[in-house]
Amino acid sequence: MITKPTERTYKNGELEVLWQPAKCIHSKICWNGLEEVFNPNRRPWVDLNAADQETIMKQVDQCPSGALSYSFKGQSPKASTGAISIQVLPNGPLLINGNCTVNMPDGSAQEQEGSTALCRCGASANKPFCDGQHKKIGFEG
Repeated sequence: MITKPTERTYKNGELEVLWQPAKCIHSKICWNGLEEVFNPNRRPWVDLNAADQETIMKQVDQCPSGALSYSFKGQSPKASTGAISIQVLPNGPLLINGNCTVNMPDGSAQEQEGSTALCRCGASANKPFCDGQHKKIGFEG
């Protein structure tokens, strides 16, 4: 059974960064590119005081799964516009870019905004969504 995803918001003045762990595919792009802000060995793992807003926003924009997004105080995260595209990530998930609805086997529907990663390896504990298990099992494809 899929539980309601946990979301965490990190704030620094006007900038707010939202992290949705259930969407994270553990690509490591966030912390490999800006470890002073995104450091999984630290709690909290996001420190918005460690870099300027523009640098943080550019790094968040590189998140392939949409697990990280940003907004400004009191505003909603930027919405995805345009057509949906689907990208097959090498040795990883299917990445849907754009807002979509995922119809679940139990008849429920989950509205997804921005980017959504769907499991291709079969090992995710959060099917149909990717949870990064492809890296642990050495999935190739």
